[in-house]
Amino acid sequence: MSELKVSIVIPAKNTAEFLPECLESILSQSYSNWEALVVDDDSTDNSVQIISDFAKKDHRIRLLTNSGTGIIDALKTAYVVANGKLITRMDSDDIMTSDKLLKMSTMLKKYGPGHVALGLVKYFSKGGIKDGYKRYEKWLNSLTKKGLNFTEIYKECVIPSPCWMVFTSDFERCKGFIPNTYPEDYDLAFRFFKYGLKCIPCNEVFHYWRDYAIRTSRTSEHYAENSFLELKLNYFMELSYDPSKTLIIWGAGTKGKKMAKLLSKATIPFEWICDNPKKIGKTIYGKILLPFESLSEMENYQSIITVANHEAQEVIKTYFETHQKKAMKDYFFFC
Repeated sequence: MSELKVSIVIPAKNTAEFLPECLESILSQSYSNWEALVVDDDSTDNSVQIISDFAKKDHRIRLLTNSGTGIIDALKTAYVVANGKLITRMDSDDIMTSDKLLKMSTMLKKYGPGHVALGLVKYFSKGGIKDGYKRYEKWLNSLTKKGLNFTEIYKECVIPSPCWMVFTSDFERCKGFIPNTYPEDYDLAFRFFKYGLKCIPCNEVFHYWRDYAIRTSRTSEHYAENSFLELKLNYFMELSYDPSKTLIIWGAGTKGKKMAKLLSKATIPFEWICDNPKKIGKTIYGKILLPFESLSEMENYQSIITVANHEAQEVIKTYFETHQKKAMKDYFFFC
């Protein structure tokens, strides 16, 4: 079967230090039928010159100027001129393995439209990787190995932003980069889920994810926790909420309080339970916090769990399983 053209969309802003390594990793691909659409987002370093030099050496690399401002506009700028049958995104500070495009495109040709090709990711950094990123990498890769990414979509972003590939026709069906919703990678993951795409299992590392202090996901307000919670709740209400059931928040920590505030603001009825004896019986946002034992008196409910502790999550999961409750139907982990 002939090689389908792959459009690689790459937003770039002040990543001159890392761009050469990123673009070299693309030039080193064993798969040859690709175009790299690199969009400069008002860089103040010499990123433009670097991209331009690479574009002169290989016509498959194109330098574009953002038609707007920010990552989403940059993605849209590239997508307007993309003409591949397959599409993927790359971050300008990362590195792809030499067989990434070949293996991901082969997966898609095997499984056909309606699927998302994924790969394992690995963080790297000069200063070492912090425990939080290590846990995220381990969790994300454990899902990708089994193709079960969407089973925990309300926890964290289950599709690594620079390590997915889909048929362009599916991308169009999922409304591509049209929404102006941040965090844009998590929003896209929800839309893949919403439109019924299936994740192809993979147990190979295809992408090296660079971490450093001024990375966008660390510094931009668009990637703050509050943005994630609002996005999760909006999609939950659209895709998973059953108004015939009592909605229950489990947990009264920072995230639990934020969730309760969002639900109250949206005038969505809910009950609130927790395990903290110091909080049980108190009224917050007009709601009395109930002990978790109250669940035994409620049969028809959906529960949003905002408890972050892993051990506590396992206890909660066992509780629901013992009571014949199903994940992603009766209970949803939001962290």
